[in-house]
Amino acid sequence: MPEPKSQFDETYPCDFYTPAELFEPDRMYTVPEIGRLLQDLAPDVDLDEDTEAVLIDWAVPWVLVHAADLVIGEPLTEDGPGYYGVAPHAVAATADGE
Repeated sequence: MPEPKSQFDETYPCDFYTPAELFEPDRMYTVPEIGRLLQDLAPDVDLDEDTEAVLIDWAVPWVLVHAADLVIGEPLTEDGPGYYGVAPHAVAATADGE
């Protein structure tokens, strides 16, 4: 049920990282790892299943919104996950101050 804003002591801006801010330029990440990074957690931190599911719910739309600034790597094994990394043009744009 929606709540009135007056019920909250404080509200915060809804800011998200760009791929160039979130990723190391020479690394590729899975969706669960992206979810962790979006919450300022290490990509390999151990989480319970329910928490990981919530973080994945956040990561999937983030990947879709930032698709133009991402590159995709095929799974390393037949049944493994796909990987995402920051596109070179996005790194260059950040370095140029854009």
